[in-house]
Amino acid sequence: MIRPSRPLSALAAGAIVAAVLSGCASTGSGDAPSTAGLSIGAVDLSGVCPATVVIQTDWNPQAEQGGLFSLLGPDAQIDAGKKSVSGPLMAKGEWTGVNVEIRAGGPAIGFSGVPAQMYTDPDILLGWVNTDDAIAASEALPTTAVMSTFEKAPWAIMWDPQTYPNVHSIADLGKTDATVRYFDGTTYMDYLTGSGLLRTAQLDGSYDGTPAAFIAAGGTAAQQGFATVEPWVYENAIPEWGRPLDYQLVADTGYPIYAVALAARSADIADKADCLAKLVPVIQQASVDYFADPAAADALIVSAVEQYDNGWVYPAAEAENSTAQQRALGLAANGPDGTFGSFDEARVARVQSIVTPILTAKGVTVPAGLTPEQLATNEFLDPSIALP
Repeated sequence: MIRPSRPLSALAAGAIVAAVLSGCASTGSGDAPSTAGLSIGAVDLSGVCPATVVIQTDWNPQAEQGGLFSLLGPDAQIDAGKKSVSGPLMAKGEWTGVNVEIRAGGPAIGFSGVPAQMYTDPDILLGWVNTDDAIAASEALPTTAVMSTFEKAPWAIMWDPQTYPNVHSIADLGKTDATVRYFDGTTYMDYLTGSGLLRTAQLDGSYDGTPAAFIAAGGTAAQQGFATVEPWVYENAIPEWGRPLDYQLVADTGYPIYAVALAARSADIADKADCLAKLVPVIQQASVDYFADPAAADALIVSAVEQYDNGWVYPAAEAENSTAQQRALGLAANGPDGTFGSFDEARVARVQSIVTPILTAKGVTVPAGLTPEQLATNEFLDPSIALP
């Protein structure tokens, strides 16, 4: 099964609230991981953070979550029933005095949006939220991003270069008769058609995350995907296809969202400020450290996927490729200010200017006066932490 790269930002606020009320609550964190014999190191979170820092992701474990999994030491516990991985929260190999629990999203939470899940379960401190999803949910379920995990979003449109040898961009694809298959409701597709890069008549919103339709089309159709996932999978793990794909990042067409940024409920920016001020730099550093030595985190990710056994397949070679592609494509990179995880206020405002009219046309209420500062903050980042 291919990751359904389906942004949820086109959902109306009422639908998001309905998801909260539909019984998606977590079953809890279970028994706390053992910290016997551990001493608190240079960073002490025990006085300011919850005993277990719960982080909600948007999908099954994968290398894009490598920075989060680098928070865990060698004694991490995988709970296949709850689809979570937990253990002592570590900073540079030292215990911080609290535990961390990383929860799977997607099928593990009934495909609920992360903001909805965060408001369903108050134990969740941080969640992965796209900027456009944050804008869509801002009326009923406001979140504020505290660290960017990707400088560029990994979403892409991909096509067969054998069928379309003269197509080198999404704009070129828009000049062909190719069908472009995608998840209905994907906000960036409204941007691509609204900006004239693709034609509405080309679109097919029936994509379900599996490769069957793409393969059946024999290369005549294009499809949305993740640059870190599908190109490798189609070439290396799907014998029925088994050849390279071309693609362009949607980000490179002028849709500059911050994908899966680490976000808190907006009220917690003040209420949990003492915790966030100490915790966020630890996650920053863990993310930087992951790219220096990803082996342990990737092994834990692959093991978690195997034990979850929910149809998602994630071999070690795919994790290795994703880690490499995140850096090679400039997805994981420092912000313009040189800090890993930082936000550019003007860029957030640009996303607002693109996304708000699209959402409004779909009946989603975006609060008047919503500011970039409400959507993302650099307040808790350590400006000295950066990728080399």
